[in-house]
Amino acid sequence: MEVVILCGGRGERLREYTDVIPKPMVQIGDQPILWHVMKMYAHAGYDKFTLCLGYKGEIIRRFFTGNSETSASVARWPSRDDAGHIEVVHCEESWTVRLVDTGEHTMTGGRLKRIESLLEDETFLVTYADCVSDVDLRALVKFHCSRRRLATVTVVKPPPRFGVVRLAGDRVVSFAEKRPEDEPWISGGFFVFHRRLFEHLHHDAVVLEQAPLAQLAASNELSAFVHDGFWQCVDTVSDAMRINARWEDGNRPWARWEMRSPRTGPSTPWRHPSSKRSSCSPSEEGAT
Repeated sequence: MEVVILCGGRGERLREYTDVIPKPMVQIGDQPILWHVMKMYAHAGYDKFTLCLGYKGEIIRRFFTGNSETSASVARWPSRDDAGHIEVVHCEESWTVRLVDTGEHTMTGGRLKRIESLLEDETFLVTYADCVSDVDLRALVKFHCSRRRLATVTVVKPPPRFGVVRLAGDRVVSFAEKRPEDEPWISGGFFVFHRRLFEHLHHDAVVLEQAPLAQLAASNELSAFVHDGFWQCVDTVSDAMRINARWEDGNRPWARWEMRSPRTGPSTPWRHPSSKRSSCSPSEEGAT
């Protein structure tokens, strides 16, 4: 099953970094966030990647093709396919990485639409290059297959940011730190989609998180996979400092590859009722 990673945004809230490098290349420890995201998926057995490049995409391209100082021990054997997309076999990790320029100003839905013809699988995974988590990705795929809907989004509780003040007129009745359970559920950015998603993506200006997902929800084709474990988006400088402090302290719940041996991904497909091509494996269909 293929993994699509959206890597093209400008990262405006991280401009201290992104004036120089693209957001996915902001480092956690000595590797880019993007590398950590890919390690999460590869550990679960999903090691075929398509990266949708945009803003400063050439820096990401050089990281994987061995043309930068940071990539010297990372990638080997770049090859260019007939369409001009670079496909790389990652020698250390045994990843297959396809690098696709999807435009500097293209929106998230438009980036996916641009790679529609490149994806071979009926069901595919999508995520961003700025969030790390200990989410069980194989359980996510099993859940998606068991629900037999076109899309699944992982939902999480964001880390609390502000204290809660309750008032009676101008008098403070109570003041307390906000608890995680007080936060609303939000998209954690780990998706599973059926190819019919592309019917909702029509042009470069389509934002995946707006009309397409709203339409899927309205038609009962969007499931929520609840994750109540660790999740952190690296959206600001303070986020980057916080996640790097965790890394240095050895408190790395997203780095599951350090904790246990990797598992292999599914290979035998299951068929969505409306489709002629197969996707999820029968062993995953009965999961809850």
